[in-house]
Amino acid sequence: MYIMDVKYLEKLEFNIVCKKLEEFAKTYIGRDICLNLMPLESKKDIIKALKHTTEASTLIYRKGNIPLDEIENILPHIKKLNASATLSIKELLDLAHILKVSRVLKEYFSSEEIDMSEFTNLQDLFEHLYTNIGIENKVFSKLIDENTVDDNASSELKNIRRNLRNKEQEIRNKLNSLLRTKYVQEAVITMRGGRFVIPVKNEYRGEVKGFIHDMSSSGSTVFIEPTSVFDLNNDLNNLKNDENIEIQKILTSLSAQFFELTDSMQNSLNLIGIIDFIFAKAKYSNSLDAVEPVINDEKIIELKGAWHPLIDKNSAVKNDIVLGKDFSNLIITGPNTGGKTVSLKTVGLLVLMAMSGLHIPAREGSTVYVFDKVFADIGDEQSIADSLSTFSSHITTIANILKEATSKSLVLLDELGSGTDPVQGSCLAVSILEELNAREVLNISTTHYPELKHYALVNDNFENASVEFNIDTLSPTYKLLIGVPR
Repeated sequence: MYIMDVKYLEKLEFNIVCKKLEEFAKTYIGRDICLNLMPLESKKDIIKALKHTTEASTLIYRKGNIPLDEIENILPHIKKLNASATLSIKELLDLAHILKVSRVLKEYFSSEEIDMSEFTNLQDLFEHLYTNIGIENKVFSKLIDENTVDDNASSELKNIRRNLRNKEQEIRNKLNSLLRTKYVQEAVITMRGGRFVIPVKNEYRGEVKGFIHDMSSSGSTVFIEPTSVFDLNNDLNNLKNDENIEIQKILTSLSAQFFELTDSMQNSLNLIGIIDFIFAKAKYSNSLDAVEPVINDEKIIELKGAWHPLIDKNSAVKNDIVLGKDFSNLIITGPNTGGKTVSLKTVGLLVLMAMSGLHIPAREGSTVYVFDKVFADIGDEQSIADSLSTFSSHITTIANILKEATSKSLVLLDELGSGTDPVQGSCLAVSILEELNAREVLNISTTHYPELKHYALVNDNFENASVEFNIDTLSPTYKLLIGVPR
């Protein structure tokens, strides 16, 4: 992965694309990978990442969306397991859910109807998901929800709970007989401090022998545990203690099932996140009707019918853009709001997307090169704090670009030389272009200066382009015309 200057990525709106991509992810891991996506450095890694996206896109078309929803972060649970600690009910259910998700994902990927040999790049990811149907079923059969252990989790727990119900009913039967007397405030059996009590009118508190646990806020009612149920309440609480001890034994036994599986569980957690990320790329691609670009070694950019991914695909103007074949420097001219900057951003953004393993909004056959860096000077970076004018800020940015740019870089400059005297600005712009050309850097620049159009006409390795303007409607069409200066 490149350590590419984030400011250039943001100028090209790559961060916004990552946020769009994140919307298609289902898990916290997948979303995190989407938001932190960066271009890859190796052609091999880029091609593999693009194949992941292509295969996932094909699978979605053939089998529907991947069966995946949010998962819990089990890393704290794994840490406890590594210390041989007993997990809570919820923590055990979280682990079992990871096992279930892994199993369901494997089932999704395995199909007798589809030749899975078409999906060799995804196969390794799915195959390494850890599944254990025995432990999965054991947890889900014994634990109903994060607060409840099933009666049948053990024969001992089943007996204890049967005795609990019987004991509770015996207490209620005894108390019901007292509820029919004139002493009670209301014919209701309630609990205080984990013991069954009845509400007695304060004036009759001496008539009901027992222990007073509480009093109403008005003082008119006292809550008494009659002596007739005192021993029964003790028996009930002893049974509850036995229940808690037995539940702890069950949780300890279930936790022990995972002691040797921590590495496998953590690996599956990571794989689920990666798979989620890959299918988020595929879903994003499908939403754009995007295609897998060809990665070339010839330092060529050829985008066919390309459009900016943040513009609605149904209204966006599709443009053919070529750089690196017959010329390495493209000078785009045209009126303001005519689409020059959008064309510039489209090239840079689609290159970054391709290098990040994302499909690009263009036609089949589009191809890009793996650049070592992508630089962009777009927009106004005037800084009050640093006392920089618009022109100075552009010059500072371009100076930094020239320090780093190599023959394997892509440089995108918007309104080159603007913000100062036109004569000085155009001369400076020509000098910058000459330096980039001498270094064999691929470059696209937009400008208003006619001098740059003339320079491109008479110098090899340069080409003019313009954004089309409809004379009849006096409005731009946003169509890029390469070879046509304006």
